[in-house]
Amino acid sequence: MSRRVRLALAGVLLAVSAVATGGCGSPGDDRVLVVLGPWTDGEEKPFRKALDSIEQQTGKKYVYTGTRSLRETLVAQLQAGAPPDVAVLSSPGELAEYARDGHAHPLPESVAGAAVPPWAPQVTVSGTGDGARTRAYWVPVRVDLKSVVWSRQAGVPQDGEPAWCLAMGSGATSGWPGTDWIEDLMLQRGGTSGYESWATGRTAWSETKEVWQEWGRLLTANGRAPGPRSLTDSFEALGGGAYGLLNRGDCTHEHQGSFIRRHYGDDVRPVPTARFLDGAGRAAEENAFEVSGDLAAVFRPSAAAWDLLGRLTSQDARRSWAEHAAPAERPFFPGGTVDAGQPSAATRDVQSLFDTAGHICLDASDAMPPTLRDAFYRAVLEFVGAPRDAALLGRLLERLDAERRLQLDEGAFVLDDLCDRPVTGTSAG
Repeated sequence: MSRRVRLALAGVLLAVSAVATGGCGSPGDDRVLVVLGPWTDGEEKPFRKALDSIEQQTGKKYVYTGTRSLRETLVAQLQAGAPPDVAVLSSPGELAEYARDGHAHPLPESVAGAAVPPWAPQVTVSGTGDGARTRAYWVPVRVDLKSVVWSRQAGVPQDGEPAWCLAMGSGATSGWPGTDWIEDLMLQRGGTSGYESWATGRTAWSETKEVWQEWGRLLTANGRAPGPRSLTDSFEALGGGAYGLLNRGDCTHEHQGSFIRRHYGDDVRPVPTARFLDGAGRAAEENAFEVSGDLAAVFRPSAAAWDLLGRLTSQDARRSWAEHAAPAERPFFPGGTVDAGQPSAATRDVQSLFDTAGHICLDASDAMPPTLRDAFYRAVLEFVGAPRDAALLGRLLERLDAERRLQLDEGAFVLDDLCDRPVTGTSAG
């Protein structure tokens, strides 16, 4: 196990002991298979229905456990020697680390066809006697579109610039709503080639200075400035059972991934980020969008685990998942839609953007080595606290460059194909 994987929060073993024991059962084909994933608080219900539909087909038993502390939970289970059969993570950078450490297992030929780019790039792992092998290790089971802005208006307000919603809070991963902004601007300004070069460690962070400054100007337009609460407020929860930053009443536009539509009605609609930027960037010519995904890998290999992974990407499982989701929570899948009733207007809008995109690029911070990703989160939080401080920005970029060089020296950048043309037609049904 690598130094990075050994880093776990103190006491987390106690927090996940109940999860770990869920994988213990009698050996053989009748063992209960455990799936660890990120969906909780009701969001997991449609996925559980998809698992139920697979149970009916196979006669096997599957147990799903959801957690918002996915990395810490999985690390603790690995340390305890009780990994789940299948884990669903959003970070290909973490999955690549697990693949190199031997915890995530390469896909067999029967499942490898579901490793759809750019969500499932191949990883080169050194073998024990047959040299380095390049294989796919995970498959996307659900995907989301980024590079979009949500509002109750068709575009920029008539009386001036948008009032951007801003909240960085997200538990242990606070800061990622800001990294999404930087990543999107890097894509819009540098195009797919510039984006890939930066996200894979080949471009120095000092060369991203203008993008940070542009984001700072957006946040401080019309005399506005991020308040201290923007660093700690939740990116979606308003308290008292209310959700959605656009429902606060103090902002008009929200830069967020397609999953956020679940908190709004049909009066809130998405448009590409490029519409709100001065001048056309390279990505506008390519019609490029950033994407993210929920990626499933096998951590406890067996014939039943590989069968489950294949079935999770099947038409039947996708249709069950979609049919049991609310219209504004209908999941997106690589390749297109499934026939599962009438989606919400915003869901149709997002699917149209997916269908007409020229290029899609995997979320940059998700693909970075985890220590660099975490440093990126921290830098964003510091920047939001003083977006006009040029000296601070210089120091932040120097720190990120130092971490980038360290990760290069350790060979931690293992993903290099983050952008691709969308795959179409594989999910139509």
